[in-house]
Amino acid sequence: MSERASTHKIIVTGATSIIGHFLLPRLLDAGYEVHAISRAAGKNQATISPELIWHQADISHPEQLPEINAHALIHLAPLWLLPMLLPVLDRFQTRRVIGFGSTSLFSKVNSADPGERILSTRFSEAEEAISRLCSTSEINWTVFRPTLVYDGVRDKNVRRIADIIRRYGFFPLLGKAAGLRQPVHADDLAAACLMALEKPATFNKAYNLSGGETLAYRQMVERIFSSLGKPVHFLILPTWMFRGAIRAMTLLPGKRGMTPEMATRMNADLCFSHTDAMQDFGFSPRPFLPCPEDRRKQV
Repeated sequence: MSERASTHKIIVTGATSIIGHFLLPRLLDAGYEVHAISRAAGKNQATISPELIWHQADISHPEQLPEINAHALIHLAPLWLLPMLLPVLDRFQTRRVIGFGSTSLFSKVNSADPGERILSTRFSEAEEAISRLCSTSEINWTVFRPTLVYDGVRDKNVRRIADIIRRYGFFPLLGKAAGLRQPVHADDLAAACLMALEKPATFNKAYNLSGGETLAYRQMVERIFSSLGKPVHFLILPTWMFRGAIRAMTLLPGKRGMTPEMATRMNADLCFSHTDAMQDFGFSPRPFLPCPEDRRKQV
C-alpha cells in the first residue's frame, strides 16, 4: 500500500462488543475517524457520527479486512484472531495494535475443566504469536488482560447474577463464597485504550487490568442485590449439589458456557495487580458499581 497510514484513523475489530459500546464514543470524542468492523455491520449502532464508518467482515478470514490506511487497530474480538490479521495490517502500514486477552490465561491454566485449560492455552499462544509477529513487522503492540468485565447491562458476568436474583429472589452460593474478585467496568477498559494508545511506555507489553475494588464473591453478589433494590437472600449449597445444578443448567438454552468449575472458584482468589498499568499510563479504575442502568429502568 503506497499511501502512508493516517494518524487520524483507527480500526476497531469486535466493535459491537461490550467494550466497543464505550470505546467508539470515546474515540470519536478524541477526534478520530473510526472504522468499526463487525460480522453484522450496523448492529448496535448506539453512536451515530459521520466519523464512524461501519464495515461488515468476518475477521476469521483476514482477507475480508477492508483496506484502510489506519495508524492503529484496537482489537476487541477474541485475541487468538489477532495474529492472523497482523500480516495484513503490515501491508496496510498500520504500526500500532492494542488487543484484549484475559487473566483467564493464569486463572484457568490448571482448571479441572478441559475447555477452560484450552482457553488458557489459546490466550497464551496468542500473546506469544503477537509478540513474535509484531517484532518482525515493527508493529508496536499492547495486550490488556482484564479481570471480570462488567457494565451491568451487556456483560455475561454481573448480568447473569442479576438475572438469577430477579427471577428467583435469591442467589445460590457454595460455602462462604469468600474468594476475592476485582470486577472491572468496560468503560474503564475503553478509557485504558485511549490512555495507552500513544504512550511509548506501553509498547510491546502486556498488562493485567483489574477493577478499583477488591471484594469477596459473596460481597460482590450482595452489592448486586443492593443495586437492584432487592433484599439479600442466599441459598447455601454443598459442593456436590451446586456442581450438579450447574451441570443441569448447561442443558438449558444459552447456558452451555457454564461449567462446574464456576462453583469451585467462588472460594478461590482471582486477584491481579494493575500497578504496572497505573504507573505506565495512569490507569485508575472505578470501584464496583453494578447494574446502574438497570436500576434506573426500575425506578
